[in-house]
Amino acid sequence: MLNINQEFISKSQIRQQAPSIFTAQGAPGTSEKYAHIPTDKIIDDMSALGWGVVDAKEVRARKGIGFQKHLVVFRNNDIQITAEDGDNVFPQILLTNSHDGKNAFTFTAGLFRMVCENGLVVSSREFESMKIRHYGYSFDELQNTIKSIVEKLPLTVESLNKFRSVELGQEQMLDFAQKALATRFSEEEIENIQIDFEDLLTPVREADKGNNLWSVYNVVQEKLTHGLFNYKYGVKTRKARKIKNFSQDMALNEKLYDLALEYVPA
Repeated sequence: MLNINQEFISKSQIRQQAPSIFTAQGAPGTSEKYAHIPTDKIIDDMSALGWGVVDAKEVRARKGIGFQKHLVVFRNNDIQITAEDGDNVFPQILLTNSHDGKNAFTFTAGLFRMVCENGLVVSSREFESMKIRHYGYSFDELQNTIKSIVEKLPLTVESLNKFRSVELGQEQMLDFAQKALATRFSEEEIENIQIDFEDLLTPVREADKGNNLWSVYNVVQEKLTHGLFNYKYGVKTRKARKIKNFSQDMALNEKLYDLALEYVPA
């Protein structure tokens, strides 16, 4: 689950949450062509561009500890999407990397919604992830990559405005909730569980009440990622678990954003 802070976190906090970010050399056995660039170098360079760290995570590893895949979430407080209803959103940049020679630096667009302190990930269909190879890395290349991402933000603003303007009927809301379930469960799992979709669509907070696509999308997204719903498996009722794996969280978010786009008239 993307637990994202409102304030920037320090390097000591980052190290506590994801020590692999600071690994000083590549994993044993990496290719001779592999050029090790520690992720904390990117953190320093992003800071110079005005982007601070608000979250950091690493995958749990039994092997290759210290070299595993990790996530760093950046925000620039000077860049904000302001809504008339006060539901303000901060664009974010999510960086994933590893020090085992298997991953390039990958930058993905994200959003931080102030009203619920919740993180969203923009779909790859609308906002393609950008990669920087370790070999030949330079500050200029990073600067150009971040500039390209920021230049595409108007597309995200346009989508959010459309989400807010689309009113869904009750059948459309139920259809959205049913399809959204497939972002978390497999087809086989869906066939064997029962869920109260009315409950899945019930807002957690007053600010999320409404039938517009933006409200419905956020309600369902929060409940699916935070595990704020129950489901029936056979005769047993179970409470859903929070998603703690950041790769699964990002994948679910991208699929949900894609799903929401399907409800926007062409």
